[in-house]
Amino acid sequence: MASAFIRQLARTSRLARPPLTSARLISAPCRVSPIYAQVARASTTATAETAKEKKTTPDAEFQVSSEVPAPAPEDADPLDEHTDWSRSYSGLGTNAFPKEVTDVLLAPVDPQDVEMKPDGLIYLPEIKYRRILNKAFGPGAWGLAPRSPTNVGPKVVSREYALICMGRLVSIARGEQEYFDPSGIPTATEACKSNALMRCCKDLGIASELWDPRFIREFKTKYCVEVFAEHVPTKKKRKLWRRKDQGKFTYPYSE
Repeated sequence: MASAFIRQLARTSRLARPPLTSARLISAPCRVSPIYAQVARASTTATAETAKEKKTTPDAEFQVSSEVPAPAPEDADPLDEHTDWSRSYSGLGTNAFPKEVTDVLLAPVDPQDVEMKPDGLIYLPEIKYRRILNKAFGPGAWGLAPRSPTNVGPKVVSREYALICMGRLVSIARGEQEYFDPSGIPTATEACKSNALMRCCKDLGIASELWDPRFIREFKTKYCVEVFAEHVPTKKKRKLWRRKDQGKFTYPYSE
């Protein structure tokens, strides 16, 4: 009797319970264990930090993990390394050149190679400097590297060059050359380079006698003469210098 009554009571209770709808599912409170809530919060925090690191370092997956650089191939050519000679001072003043090189560079200048300008200035033609460098280092073992852009002024072209010998910086000098017509700028640019070469060669001791006042005086006395010459178009006379073995002045001057 009692069991039949209990069954009847349970059936009546189920029929009186309102149906379970979606609204009830949404509004129904969800009870979560405190331990499960703490684990969920920790997992969410870790996920956010990982996403932030990936966002700040987007290329992290392409970085090399090892700090040791890969070794260079054994057959790598050291001459393949590029040196920016427009800024580098590599090799400057490291050590002296071999004796056979310095003997050529410091050899006394041949008086037959020295030229005289009409204003009394003695000089060594730039081709002589190139021959001395070729004899000392060999063709291809030296060169001029530009150190600045070409500066073209109203009357003068100038540019800074570095003399490189056997892979070492030797000297830096600025060459200059006058011009009188815009069509002559290319020629003046090349003459500017030659002027820089002659100035750089002073640091190697090439033809250093040409800057020695005593040598200049003795050279003029022995090999040169100062004469009166007339400028034919203007009929003006002035004193001019020439070598004794040069011969008399020709047009536009008349000696």
